[in-house]
Amino acid sequence: MLTNRQLFLRHVAQTNVAPLMLEIEKAEGVYLYDTNGKSYLDLIAGIAVSNVGHSHPKVVEAVKQQAEKYMHLMVYGEFVETPQVKYAERLCQFLPKALDNVYFTNSGAEATEGAMKLAKRATGRTQFVSFKQSYHGSTQGALSVMGNEYFKQQFRPLLPDTLQLRYNNMEDLAQISCRTAAVILEPVQAESGVTVPSVDFMHALRKQCDETGALLIVDEAQTGLGRTGKMFAFEHYSIEPDILLLAKAFGGGMPLGAFISSSDRMKLLTDNPVLGHITTFGGHPVCCAAGLAAFNVLTEENRIAEVERKGQLFEKLLVHPKINSVQRKGLMMALTFESFEMNKMIIDKCIEQGVLTDWFLFAPQCMRIAPPLIITEAQIETACAVIVKAINDL
Repeated sequence: MLTNRQLFLRHVAQTNVAPLMLEIEKAEGVYLYDTNGKSYLDLIAGIAVSNVGHSHPKVVEAVKQQAEKYMHLMVYGEFVETPQVKYAERLCQFLPKALDNVYFTNSGAEATEGAMKLAKRATGRTQFVSFKQSYHGSTQGALSVMGNEYFKQQFRPLLPDTLQLRYNNMEDLAQISCRTAAVILEPVQAESGVTVPSVDFMHALRKQCDETGALLIVDEAQTGLGRTGKMFAFEHYSIEPDILLLAKAFGGGMPLGAFISSSDRMKLLTDNPVLGHITTFGGHPVCCAAGLAAFNVLTEENRIAEVERKGQLFEKLLVHPKINSVQRKGLMMALTFESFEMNKMIIDKCIEQGVLTDWFLFAPQCMRIAPPLIITEAQIETACAVIVKAINDL
C-alpha cells in the first residue's frame, strides 16, 4: 500500500521538484504538528495567511455556525448573503470613504484580474504599469504585470501593452501617461525580499496617477490586515488607492480575496455587458464568516498594536556576521545571506529543529519571516535562538 507521501507525489499536481513534504496532521496557534507528533513553530503563517494563528477558536466556531446554516446557494451577487454583507460593512469602516464597495473573490490573483478589468472599463484605456520584482498572482492577466521575466517567459504571449518600471525610482514615474489605465503596485514588495519604498516615491506616484488620470491599484494581498503594523500598508504613506486588493489573511485561513473601489466605479461592471465580472464561489459564505471572525480578532484584541514591537525584537535578536542585511516592515522580514545555497541549508536546519521558515520567490538568498501576529515574545526568542544556532552550525 502506498503511503500518503507517495500518493501526494503521484496524484497531486506539483509546483516544484523538491516540495517540503511535511505531513501536517494538526495546526493550532503558531504551531504545526506532523503525523509523528513533532511540532513546528510557524514563521511564515502559510505565506502571510494565518495572521491570527491556526485554528483560532473564534474562526473555527464561525465556520461551524455558518456551515450549519448554509454553504453555496447561488453564483455571486444574486442573493443577499449575510456573511458577505456583514464583512463588507465591517471592512469599509476601516477604509477611506471612497473605498466603499467590495467585490469578493476566491483569491488574490482573481482580485488582480477583476481590478484590471475594472480599470479598463473605468478609463477606456489598455496600458498597465507595474514594477520590476512585483508579484500579483499567476493567472494570465496577473502574470502579465508580474515584474520577473523568468516566471513569465514560458507562458507568452501574455497581455500586450504592459510596462514594468523600477520600484522606488522617481525618474521612471514619468512613463505613466494618459495612455495608462492603471498602475498596480505592492506598498511593500514581498517576493523581492521585503523592499520598502520611500514616502516621497509613494506621494509622487499618487500625484502622477492623478495628473494623468491613471488609476492606482494597491495590492495588499500580503501586507494587508496588520502585517506591517497598520491595518493597511498604504496608511504608512498617507495616500489612498483607487482600487485596493486583499487576499491571504483576508479569509482567516479560508480562500478569500477582494478588489475594493467606489460604488460608482464598481457599477460599471453591472451593465454593458451585464455580469461584467462574475464568479461562482467568490465570497463563499463560510469563507466570509471565517474572514470576518479573524478580522474581529485583530481589531478587538488590538493585535496590530503589537506588531512593530515584535518586529523590533526579531531584528534585535537576529544579528550575525553571516546575515548580510535585514529588510523589515512590521512582522514582514527578510534576512539576506550570501547565496540561496547557504539560505537553504539554514532553512533545512531550522525545520529539523522545529522552526518553519522559507525563502522568497524573487530573492532566494533571503529567509522569509512573517509569523502569525499572535506570536509571543517568548516564542520569538525561541525561534531566533534556533535560527542563530542553525547559522552557527554551518
